Amino acid sequence: MKKHLLLAQAAPVTLAVVDLVKPGDLDRATPCAEWDVRALCAHLLEWGPPLEGAARKESVPPGDGSGDVRGQFERLAAGWSAPAAWEGMTVMATMELPADMVGGMVLAEFVLHGWDLARALDVPIAFPDDVLLLMYDEVARTADQGRAMGVYGPEVAVPADAPLFDRVLGLSGRTPG
Repeated sequence: MKKHLLLAQAAPVTLAVVDLVKPGDLDRATPCAEWDVRALCAHLLEWGPPLEGAARKESVPPGDGSGDVRGQFERLAAGWSAPAAWEGMTVMATMELPADMVGGMVLAEFVLHGWDLARALDVPIAFPDDVLLLMYDEVARTADQGRAMGVYGPEVAVPADAPLFDRVLGLSGRTPG
């Protein structure tokens, strides 16, 4: 299946969790080291604009960390639902990168940070297997670079026969369950 269609499948799953976040949840801890829900939302709002701009092949500076998380996710999903967003090169803030690599980062925003929010709220989250297969490939492709940049933690050992989502999480440095 085409990557832009898989992102479109991931978006509503994450948006359903985003819709559950209430003001009283902002101080809840997430699986992300040193981030509560408020800090995770600020991260999403800071890096959402450059990722959104990258879908249009435009350089956009990071946001100020405030705003509407749902709206930001909707704009990301809309921008990256276009097949052309995944083609050629693009700009992430000021760095030129392969567009499909940045698209993989966007998918990670939905899948990994969707899971982070779900864990903080203690609600289940599940993505289609096709989405998780792509996510695993994307994390594997960028894991070393991500760890060097502090985006991913050290790989968490997960049994080879563990569910695919657990293997994705472990590869990204998250402890499943």
